[in-house]
Amino acid sequence: MKILVTGAAGFIGSKLSEELIARGDDVVGIDILNDYYAVSLKEARLKRIDDFIQVNQSQNLGTFRFIKLDIADRQAMETLFADEQFDKVMNLAAQAGVRYSIENPLSYVDSNIVGFAHILEGCRHNKVKHLVYASSSSVYGLNESMPFSIHDNVDHPISLYAASKKSGELMAHTYSHLYQLPTTGLRFFTVYGPWDRPDMALQKFAKAIFAGDSIDVYNYGKHRRDFTYIDDIVKGIIRVLDNVAESNPDWDGKIPDSATSPAPWRIYNIGNQQPVELMTYIETLEEHLGKKADKNLLPLQPGDVPDTFADVDDLVQDIDYKPSTSVGDGIKAFADWYKSFYK
Repeated sequence: MKILVTGAAGFIGSKLSEELIARGDDVVGIDILNDYYAVSLKEARLKRIDDFIQVNQSQNLGTFRFIKLDIADRQAMETLFADEQFDKVMNLAAQAGVRYSIENPLSYVDSNIVGFAHILEGCRHNKVKHLVYASSSSVYGLNESMPFSIHDNVDHPISLYAASKKSGELMAHTYSHLYQLPTTGLRFFTVYGPWDRPDMALQKFAKAIFAGDSIDVYNYGKHRRDFTYIDDIVKGIIRVLDNVAESNPDWDGKIPDSATSPAPWRIYNIGNQQPVELMTYIETLEEHLGKKADKNLLPLQPGDVPDTFADVDDLVQDIDYKPSTSVGDGIKAFADWYKSFYK
């Protein structure tokens, strides 16, 4: 297939592109390469893809082309879709980060709402067979029912990042309903692993530990996260891409199910289903870095939810999704990469 991966220089997008190429798909990757964090890391991820192709060129690989492009650029997106005629699209391009959204809310409107509308339009007008897009566990907001279920109400977000992701789900449903465009939204639960972002917990903690600085531990380290390893996430994405969204013939408007629709639209949680307390996460990182952290214990930050815990039963049932990486193994892989990459 010919697949568009937006955010291809990102943490998830670069790994996904590599795996799609490995199985023979032709990937067009786009990314704005903005300076939200070091562009050099994004460029290194793209080089990793090129190196993978070079090392494995004797295999039956697909191809990869990178285009620097902003999904908020309407004309550029129209031209891209018209010229390339993609079979499927994976949208990972977004302004990320809950805390950054509190300081810079309008940047989330440009990318996560306006940019996503351009992707929907491109898919609509060019007969894309399936659009899969990144949502987030943050959409659960004030919902305290555990584990988080895709059948729960998610109308009370507590950050504009979360609100923008919820908006994307609603926009996708509209296009699925009006134009019969199959769309699937994936609510990611705290993805981690090698090549992750510098603003994510593991890199922030590792950098501070090696520098001898204290680390800020919010909610006194007591909140739990459903940490999900990058390889497990990517395997799930690929299975969802292959499993085109279908309508639910049993959907009832009198008792509406918030995860399915009479339109070809689906929502899934994608997580590890084994929440880990933040302090345990930090202690595991200390073990694999071989250094202790000086911890600055603080209350819960605005915009953060105390716990996340994914109910992934629907994903297991529909695509046989089975995350297999323990937090111990995943953090070890991260620590080995971090020490090598940053020397």
